[in-house]
Amino acid sequence: MALSQSDLLRLLESLRSSDGLELVRNVAERMLQELIEAEATAKIGAGWNEHTDTRTALRNGHRDKTLSTQAGDLDLAIPKLRSGSFFPSLLERRRRIDQALYAVIMEAYVHGVSTRSVDDLVKALGADTGISKSEVSRICTDLDRQLIAFRTRPLDHTRFPYLYLDATYCKARVEHQIVSRAVVIATAVTEDGGREVLGVMVGDSETELFWTQFLRHLRERGLTGVRLVIGDHHTGLVKAIRKVMIGAAYQRCRVHFLRNTFAVIPKDAGEMVAATIRTIFAQSTAQAVRAQLQTVADMLGTQFPKVKTMLLDAEEDLTAFAVFPERHWKKIQSTNPLERVNREIKRRIDVVQVFPNDDALLWLVTAVLFEMHDEWIAFPRRYLPEGSMEQIYPAELPEGAPALPNTTKTTAG
Repeated sequence: MALSQSDLLRLLESLRSSDGLELVRNVAERMLQELIEAEATAKIGAGWNEHTDTRTALRNGHRDKTLSTQAGDLDLAIPKLRSGSFFPSLLERRRRIDQALYAVIMEAYVHGVSTRSVDDLVKALGADTGISKSEVSRICTDLDRQLIAFRTRPLDHTRFPYLYLDATYCKARVEHQIVSRAVVIATAVTEDGGREVLGVMVGDSETELFWTQFLRHLRERGLTGVRLVIGDHHTGLVKAIRKVMIGAAYQRCRVHFLRNTFAVIPKDAGEMVAATIRTIFAQSTAQAVRAQLQTVADMLGTQFPKVKTMLLDAEEDLTAFAVFPERHWKKIQSTNPLERVNREIKRRIDVVQVFPNDDALLWLVTAVLFEMHDEWIAFPRRYLPEGSMEQIYPAELPEGAPALPNTTKTTAG
């Protein structure tokens, strides 16, 4: 990496006018910026205005990035590309999450949380004991603006054929009591096979009213094109899906269904029952899937009549995936795609254990989801195979055409 003569003169001038810590900050900022530009040039295959056979993309300006260091905040510029994306490998991608954790600590200071030592929280984050309230307040103000914008951003830039819904529970203080709070999360597959985080909300429990409010919020932000909603069989969730997601089929998570069956069979029979039920999802055609469910229900019914009843009652919801492209089946039979999301949330939540209020909980969870969403966008990897997505929207449903299984009849939206 070589600096031009003009760059060197500017750097020397800035160093002459700096003193102490400011000198360190200026040097670090300049060096990091040059490393970022060098990495961008390597990715693009050409420098500014350079014509080479190895060029793979064109530059399209910069976006601002603030990097916090012991020398102070460094103001950097990340090159943007006209096609594809670029994020420098030397920068940490988790800054929003760390800010959210500091926000939680600030709330702990303000509300005098005594269930967990605040200093222990700070040390667990690898920071020095004690945080100035003015510094944390500044962090929280900036963070809150980012997180609110993320949670309320428009969703009308593409269609989302597959919508995943799940909930996790965390402890928070409400009216001076520690209670369980439901954190509901929505992720989705885009019509070109990518993934996005769509939303998050905190509430009392998974009631129909709460899920309905959440789904309507997604709709109001422009969510369209949903063909299949994958979720657990919580009564409130299912009713909300039927009410709000008109025209979308509902797929009951097969993993959660298996866990439900374990409650009505002896423990030593669990492995055999699970293996038998899994054969339903190993078939290659929709007709075979439904036929196998009937076969499995009859096989298990002689020894476990409750399991047979459960299978027959859940037939439509368990086999809704089968009308979609076979290449998608493994990804749309369960909420497993949300497992990594939930693990990352739990890992961060375990540091705090009990949140001082819902706002602090929402801060942290949103920050985790925001960073995960950024990774999916900045480092795009097709979640579903290329050439298979166009089968989902072949045409608008003609007048008189039947709706998808377990849906209310509607046209494409």
